[in-house]
Amino acid sequence: MSMNFAEQDTIHVAIIMDGNGRWATARGLPRMAGHRKGADAVRRAITAAPATGIGSLTLYAFSSDNWKRPAEEVSTLMRLLEEYLRTQVDECIEKHVRISFIGRRDRLPASIARLMRETEDRTRSCGRLHVRLAVDYSSRDALVKAAESCALPPSRGTISAALPAPDVDLLIRTGGEQRLSDFLLWECAYAELLFLPVMWPDFQAAHLEDAVATFRSRERRFGSAPAA
Repeated sequence: MSMNFAEQDTIHVAIIMDGNGRWATARGLPRMAGHRKGADAVRRAITAAPATGIGSLTLYAFSSDNWKRPAEEVSTLMRLLEEYLRTQVDECIEKHVRISFIGRRDRLPASIARLMRETEDRTRSCGRLHVRLAVDYSSRDALVKAAESCALPPSRGTISAALPAPDVDLLIRTGGEQRLSDFLLWECAYAELLFLPVMWPDFQAAHLEDAVATFRSRERRFGSAPAA
């Protein structure tokens, strides 16, 4: 069965926000400056998303493999996350944006884990846009956990139901790299993929609008033959 994207009401977009460090290095700045500018791009994407027809937006904020980065960089990323949660929640509520988190929480600082719970509680009733932030996230780990949680023998349906995010319609990766990096592997089985050369700190509302327009111009066939 084929489907024209224009016929869908809202879509689930996932973004691998890549290029922060390279953006900073190219300008002679510390990598941390790139991550801070990247936080501004997150705000732009969340603000622009509803007008493009996005109902669900999943952002890859910190992968489980990112713990391998230098301790100073990891600490700065944690501080940025904590700062974002402390300063942006009221604005999200005003814009009717629900925030939730996927990934492990047991390895995060206790203050951040507490803020995550509070953010989820405070925004739970917001219905204009659902933003999922993937923090300490590994798709392979999520699949193992989903399979282990199935009371019955695992199937496509039971695993999908046990995963924390719905199927992805459009996956965008900035920064010029072309790989999924252990992000929503199951959920992206039939996603349209767009790999953009723009670094994440330079990502603007227009980039998101163009990406969704490209997505909606395509025909989704799920393995069937093209429409006659």
